[in-house]
Parts: sequence; C-alpha cells; structure tokens
Amino acid sequence: MSEKMLVSCSDGVLRLTFNRPEKKNALDRETYRALIQALDAARGDETIGAVVFSGAGGDFTAGNDLADFRDFMEKPEEFPALAFVRALAAFEKPMVAAVTGDAVGVGATMLFHCDLVYANAGARLRMPFIDLGLVPEAGASLLVPRRFGMARASQYLLAGEGFSGEDAFRLGLVNELAEPETVLEVAIGAARRLAQKPAAALRAARRLIRGDPAEVLARIDLEAALFAQALATPEARARISAFFGRRE
Repeated sequence: MSEKMLVSCSDGVLRLTFNRPEKKNALDRETYRALIQALDAARGDETIGAVVFSGAGGDFTAGNDLADFRDFMEKPEEFPALAFVRALAAFEKPMVAAVTGDAVGVGATMLFHCDLVYANAGARLRMPFIDLGLVPEAGASLLVPRRFGMARASQYLLAGEGFSGEDAFRLGLVNELAEPETVLEVAIGAARRLAQKPAAALRAARRLIRGDPAEVLARIDLEAALFAQALATPEARARISAFFGRRE
C-alpha cells in the first residue's frame, strides 16, 4: 500500500482514505495501484462487508494528479486509472463515499458507482472533460444521464458546469447532507449497518438494483478508446497544457 492512501478496517468496514491533502488528494498512479490492490483484496475477504471512500484534509479528491497526467499523455498504456474505474464497476460489495470539498473529474464520476453517498451542502463537484478537449470516463456517459436525466447530464458533462453537494442531493446522487465535520461519521455508520446485513442477500439485491456490470464495463472501455483518441489531438493537448499553466 501507499502512504498516499490510508487503509483501515473495523466492524466489517474497509476505509480507503485519499491522503494527499496538500494536493487536494489528487490521484496519481501510485494511489490508483493502491486502490486497485485494496479492492482486489476486499473482494475475497469475507470479513469485509462494505467499503468507504473519503479524503483527508477537507477535500474528497481533485481528480487526476497533473504531473502524472502529463506523463499519461505520452504513455497512456502505463496509467492505471482505467483499471481502477473498471475495478469499481466490477466490485460486488457495497461502496459508500464521504464527500467534502472538491470532487473533480474521477472524484465525481466514481460516485456514480457507489451505493450510498454522503456530502456537505457546500461540496464542489465538477466533470470538466469537454473543457479539456476530452470525453467523459468511468462510464459517466451512461450513468449520469440515467441518474440525472438528459438535460442535467448535458449541463454537467457537455457544458461542464459545477454543482454543489446540495445540488447532488436534490438530483439523487447524494443520499444525505451533513455538516463537513460529520460527513465521514455518517458514511461510516451507514457502511457498518450494511456490513451487518446478510452478505449473500445484500450482494444479490445490489446486482438486481444496479444491473449487469457488463454494460457499464463496455461503456468504460469505449470511453477509454475515445479518450485516448482525443488525447492525441492538438486541441486537447493545447487545452491540457493551458490548464496545467493555470494550476502550476
């Protein structure tokens, strides 16, 4: 595991905490690999009934680490973000998210794979793929319209507008709003209650609710192919370079 992601387990709940607060918990390849490893281990561990994702220091995650993403532009096959979102889509146990502060890019799209999401009203979510000359990822092009409807999906995916935790609650992505200092506590409590339920029945019900993961995995792969194509275009490279310039 990596110090960039804290791992703990109690009462049947695996806690995965993004731990780069100085970088708004941006995810680099080391963090992605640690996440994949943790989910893989949890899959076969019968003592784990649910997983909670959270971020240290006030933010959930600002998405991909900029420096790592710059390298990804040159060697996309070496970047493990795709393997992570595929692991999310294929994971069979309940996943819960505790969202405060920024949840950008994959930090927002991964929430559509979670079964329960808790946030503070002022949390800031955004999926700015089009503004970078790219396409949505993590199955967002399929899951966001299903959850939000076509009009809101266009607003947040095509126009790239940000939305708050309160907006996400109203739209049905967030289950409950809480004060920033209690969001994690509420999420862990919900995960513990899930972990105490009959495991086989819970997983079967989850499959019925969420449907066949093959459809989502196929969309993730299609998005990834189009993402790679877009990444190779001069427009996308110019926009990403300009974005780097604003953030550095």
